[in-house]
Amino acid sequence: MKYIPFIALLISLNGFAQKPITKLDSFWTALQQHCGKAYEGIIISGATADFKDKQLVMYVKACEENRIRIPFNVGDNRSRTWVLTKKKSSITLKHDHRHEDGSEDTVTQYGGTSTNEGFSNMQIFPADLQTQKTIPAAASNVWWITINDSSFTYNLRRIGSDRLFTVSFNLKQPIETQLAPWGWKD
Repeated sequence: MKYIPFIALLISLNGFAQKPITKLDSFWTALQQHCGKAYEGIIISGATADFKDKQLVMYVKACEENRIRIPFNVGDNRSRTWVLTKKKSSITLKHDHRHEDGSEDTVTQYGGTSTNEGFSNMQIFPADLQTQKTIPAAASNVWWITINDSSFTYNLRRIGSDRLFTVSFNLKQPIETQLAPWGWKD
């Protein structure tokens, strides 16, 4: 009977030895739950002529352990893919832009990296050095993504300007999966 308290202590200590789930991990898991699904979206703020009267679709096409690729189609234009890469304590957002023949656009691979673990329902990505060099006007860009049970939003704010872009996708109503983006390679 003396051994029962010792065993109970070992069991309880073992529970503490497990790695706690971070807010970053919770965010990542929430995204991965949508892998293989597509959703239609609407512009909430900052609509431009490129987006007017076009179907907006995000397709969580590829989920790997540390990378999620989400094509964002604007009508028939399949040039855009959001690429999220998870590291131990941060997530990087990059924008992969392609031409119809699959070649990279001259303005591509811009974005930013979260500076902390963020929130379980939101990650924030200030412009990185590569973005500042590639697109000087975007040096003050901040992107953020939110996710909850009913919606996913992609947002861009250019600090010091009126520039704000927000597109929201209804996660309650998956739609038919989409064609692969231009230049897609599995």
